[in-house]
Amino acid sequence: MQPFFTGFISLLSLILALGAQNVFVLRQGLLRNHVFVICLFASVSDTLLIWTGVISFGMVSDIAPWIGQFMMWAGVLFLGGYGTLRFRAAYHGEYELELGQGTQSLSKTMLTLAAFTFLNPHVYLDTLGLIGAVSAQFMSMPDKYLFAAGASLGSVLFFFSLGYGARSLAPIMVSPSAWRILDICVGVTMWVIAALLIIS
Repeated sequence: MQPFFTGFISLLSLILALGAQNVFVLRQGLLRNHVFVICLFASVSDTLLIWTGVISFGMVSDIAPWIGQFMMWAGVLFLGGYGTLRFRAAYHGEYELELGQGTQSLSKTMLTLAAFTFLNPHVYLDTLGLIGAVSAQFMSMPDKYLFAAGASLGSVLFFFSLGYGARSLAPIMVSPSAWRILDICVGVTMWVIAALLIIS
């Protein structure tokens, strides 16, 4: 089950960082605006991108065997750099979480969420690139599928927890100290995953 848990933890470490999509889901959760549909769309979209990244990365690796090693080191550099950015954000402590008022129609809400999801280059970097690169350490396809399943479960749990837990988390999420602690935890996790990639 190691591939499953590796995928689960890897996805959560990436998705926890504050971003446009996460803030939008959080805002809609606070407003109780189409929460279930929003969480379902976000998690299903993430799942499709995760599986595409894991499967297509494996196919590319079969054609060019050296790509796995290259992407592994690229992943290490990205994880190390991203972790450093999280530590830098925690040090400067400039956090703003804008929570709008009012509700939107379902169609307008979903169009906005789709834009946050598919027009965000970081989504592709995380799911198609980095998740695919981390999955390259597992040689057999069953292990890769377990990795993708773990990452997919992490996405589903995160978005539904964020959407439905927004009300109770609101006082914490708007606290700069909470975001500072979160960034430190994400930074540590990124560095740990980078180290595991190197020694694997």
